[in-house]
Amino acid sequence: MSSFVLGLHEMESRQLSLVGGKGLNLGVLAKLEGIQVPEGFCVTTEAYQTVIGQNTIFNALLDQLAELKAEDLAQISEVSSRIRQIIVEAEIPADVVNAVTHYLSQLGNEHAYAVRSSATAEDLPYASFAGQQDTYLNIIGIEAILQHISKCWASLFTDRAVIYRMQNGFDHRQVYLSVIVQRMVFPQASGILFTADPVTSNRKLLSIDASYGLGEALVSGLVSADCYKVLEEKIVDKRIGTKKLAIFGRTEGGTETRQLDPEQQTAQTLTDQQILQLARLGRRLEAHFGQPQDIEWCLESDTFYVVQSRPITTLYPIPEANDQENRVYISVGHQQMMTAPIKPLGLSFYLLTTPAPMRRAGGRLYVDVTAMLASPAGRAALLNTIGQSEPLVKDALMTIIKRDDFIKPLPMNNNEQANEQANEQASAKSNKAKAPAGIEAPFEHDPSIVSALIKRSEASIEELKQRIQTKSGSALLDFILEDMQQLKSILFDPQSSAAIKAAMDASAWINENMYNWLGEKSAADTLSQSVPNNITSEMGRELLEVADIIRPYPQVIEYLQHVADDNFGDGLVKLEGGKQARDAINAYLNKYGMRCTGEIDITRPRWSEKPATLIPLLLGNIKSFEHNASKRMFEQGRLEALLKEQELLQRLQQLPDGEQKATETKRMIDIIRNLSGYREYPKYSMISRYFIYKQALLKEAEQLVQAGVIANKEDIYYLTFAELHEVVRTNKLDEQLISKRKDDYRWYDKLTPPRVITSDGEIITGAHKRENLPAGAIAGLPVSSGVIEGRARVILNMEDAELEEGDILVTAFTDPSWTPLFVSIKGLVTEAGGLMTHGAVIAREYGLPAVVCVENATTLIKDGQRIRVHGTEGYIEILQ
Repeated sequence: MSSFVLGLHEMESRQLSLVGGKGLNLGVLAKLEGIQVPEGFCVTTEAYQTVIGQNTIFNALLDQLAELKAEDLAQISEVSSRIRQIIVEAEIPADVVNAVTHYLSQLGNEHAYAVRSSATAEDLPYASFAGQQDTYLNIIGIEAILQHISKCWASLFTDRAVIYRMQNGFDHRQVYLSVIVQRMVFPQASGILFTADPVTSNRKLLSIDASYGLGEALVSGLVSADCYKVLEEKIVDKRIGTKKLAIFGRTEGGTETRQLDPEQQTAQTLTDQQILQLARLGRRLEAHFGQPQDIEWCLESDTFYVVQSRPITTLYPIPEANDQENRVYISVGHQQMMTAPIKPLGLSFYLLTTPAPMRRAGGRLYVDVTAMLASPAGRAALLNTIGQSEPLVKDALMTIIKRDDFIKPLPMNNNEQANEQANEQASAKSNKAKAPAGIEAPFEHDPSIVSALIKRSEASIEELKQRIQTKSGSALLDFILEDMQQLKSILFDPQSSAAIKAAMDASAWINENMYNWLGEKSAADTLSQSVPNNITSEMGRELLEVADIIRPYPQVIEYLQHVADDNFGDGLVKLEGGKQARDAINAYLNKYGMRCTGEIDITRPRWSEKPATLIPLLLGNIKSFEHNASKRMFEQGRLEALLKEQELLQRLQQLPDGEQKATETKRMIDIIRNLSGYREYPKYSMISRYFIYKQALLKEAEQLVQAGVIANKEDIYYLTFAELHEVVRTNKLDEQLISKRKDDYRWYDKLTPPRVITSDGEIITGAHKRENLPAGAIAGLPVSSGVIEGRARVILNMEDAELEEGDILVTAFTDPSWTPLFVSIKGLVTEAGGLMTHGAVIAREYGLPAVVCVENATTLIKDGQRIRVHGTEGYIEILQ
């Protein structure tokens, strides 16, 4: 047996590097009883390496490719073309020719064959490489087959394949190509079978695309294929496409496109019996491979042949569960404004912090809301809460609720019935000047409660800093676990929760009653400007104060404009004003250095770890603002809030029962002013604690590096807390685990997390139910009132922000780390977010019109377009 050629039945499961992804899968399929695979063999990667290995020009061109980026399209095209020419013109070694000839003689030289590429980086869980290399059909004769083997090798360097590898982080030198040669099947029909619906991701709904002739017509988009949906052995949907054309093999070799007869064009390609037969075949392959499959098939003489089966890499993983019951999950990331994946250690810390029923999926967290949906009272509370903050989630949940067979509602008990009646009665009286029940008397008379909560948290953090310094080894991890109970006691302090709820209820009361009594929309937004004790908005303004210190020193500004690394402080002190600048930056980092983008993930680099992140923000503040802008901004917001309060109270006093309404409104305004700023503090407290934990764990990781247990201290990010605890205890670790987790993370990073997903893997999307919007308007959730026009700046990473005064920030999501940008913008649009997420809270305090929960905002709105943001009504207009 030659190492250059292997028959499909001769392949072994560990030969990916020899036969590539497609070849390996075909080898498995060929051995499955009852699965028909066209006969054939594989020209291994050793043959490819023999052809290109000693070619010095080829290797020099590879060096050139390695220096290019995916954006260098013209250079990539030129270099790739030269590489392809070298490969096609290279002589195939006699040993390879002899091996190919031997296998062809066994199968029959007179037959036609398909010659297909199979790369070693292909059909992987996190990168399919589908369609990147070439396939040739109906090739006849040994010489022609050998020529097309060379063409397949060369297709490893098509422009699209080269760019795909660059984008996915694959080294061109580490990817090799094998070639599959199979007897040609001339089908009456062919297509693609997905064992999970590619549109909804429902694992129970199987989808079949089918058309006449060879599958190339379908793959190339030449025809509108039939589409059949099968659910549990039943055809639940059929869409018959108009198939005017089909591709067939020619007698002399190659393929041709033919016009179909009119009656065939609209006929169902497969019979119902064939559809169900094919569905059963798909389920069998899915069960064998243990995951949903993307299967290429063809039908010849009433026999289904499988020509490929690969994992579907685009499906979002189903949240982990311990039972088989129907379940519904809501994304935590969309609520926390952090939709990127979180590394395992970060997930562990968040799970240790929250009491909610969380599940992992795709490197993110999801809340299981099944029990709430099953309870009438719980369902009402969930829909009411989520409806105010996440209308797209509410609409998706309503879709599930309408399916009576998915969530079985529990019967309502007597207490729930009484609560339901009480809620209905309260709703009927909502126009009365009555405070919400959640607002308790102490808060309106004693705003110092907030100061006391903040002082308690600060004292606890200082104590933690002192105590953790004495811990190491397993004792450190034990201590962190113990201290997290203290974190939770502070985070979920009933008094703290009551203060936040009181402010939210007061805002809701103001908005509802001012609209009912005065026709005033979103009055609470203006009243929330420049409130005390908002740690996040203070963070934005205090960076302006750092800019004030730097502004008088031109040498410092010039130096900062060329900062390339995070050790810029050493060079600062040599300049006039440098010491003052360094001290101001360090003081800022001492207070806010634990923050960063995606801060709920403890593994993310903090500002203290990468202080250069702040430099563009500082330079922007120096350029765009005058001295003392921070105080002026705060005072302007406070004055606007005061004037709005006076205006509302004066107008109320003119109404029937005006004194009572004004008195109650004043009480609600005081609660908003005294308590709403505190909404941001608990998370600041949590992130402060996380950073202390992280610094201690990284010191422990350095010991693991010195002991040779891990290669880099950041490798601990890919372990769960429990796994890290065990590694620290034993000084032992399976080195393959870290590598696998890094691969998983790269895959997760390519996925788009859904807001709502079921235990069937079905992604339920919602829509904004809005009427009377202007033509072309983009709907969202209004979270901060006002109307503003300006230039849209579509920014996906805070570090890339180059803002000018009057710009409107358009992004996927913001968290507290984005707050320093808010001082420079005039409006905000985000894809994620709700009424009480951080971006909305800060937008209201800064007086910025804002619309969030705008589906696909960063693609619908182009950078540089002029837009109008309607923060009161909740929509965006593109002006030019």
